[in-house]
Amino acid sequence: MKVAIYCRVSTDKENQETSLQRQVQELIEYCNVKDYQIQKIIQEKYSGFADDRDGILTILDYLKKKKIQAVVVQDSSRLGRGNAKMAILHQIRKYKGQVISYEDSGPLALTDLEEMVLEVLATVEEYQRRLINRKISRGIRRSMKQQGYHPEKNLKNTDQGGRDRLSLPIEEITRLRDKGLTFADIAATLRGLGYKCSKATVHRRYCEYLNEEKNNL
Repeated sequence: MKVAIYCRVSTDKENQETSLQRQVQELIEYCNVKDYQIQKIIQEKYSGFADDRDGILTILDYLKKKKIQAVVVQDSSRLGRGNAKMAILHQIRKYKGQVISYEDSGPLALTDLEEMVLEVLATVEEYQRRLINRKISRGIRRSMKQQGYHPEKNLKNTDQGGRDRLSLPIEEITRLRDKGLTFADIAATLRGLGYKCSKATVHRRYCEYLNEEKNNL
């Protein structure tokens, strides 16, 4: 597993400098025993109550870009304290990362209350994402109709046997996808414009388009 080592102390005192060096050495030895692949070692002198530390932002960037799968710390207090700790843990989970604790000899041990807080944060963020996507979707439908775009006029049944292939505006699908909308949200937007399509159909057309673009390269 690819990991980053994160070490922190809160002051510039000489004894804290020794603590920082000790953390680094212990965690390097621990990673070697566990056969973890160390990609980055970060040392910081910063308050644990701050959530905008350069080192933490680097850790989150590495997780987001899939350069690492976990961050290794001496104990939970090194990662952060109070609300900052919960915010950082939430972001790490958001990027599908883990926190490995030397003190816990494995995944960071959390209290039931901390687990509950993280679940609430994840739920609230998911609802916020959905609300934003719905708002974007509704705004796009309104804008397109104001511009006189009425694709429902082109939707006609035929007398041919079998099931006709739906004609969907792939340009709109890719544009909405680039804005971060889910396939369910895109399908809802297209249905509002008169296209009778499902999430699965939109996803299939999008994948077909990507394959075509790849083959044309």
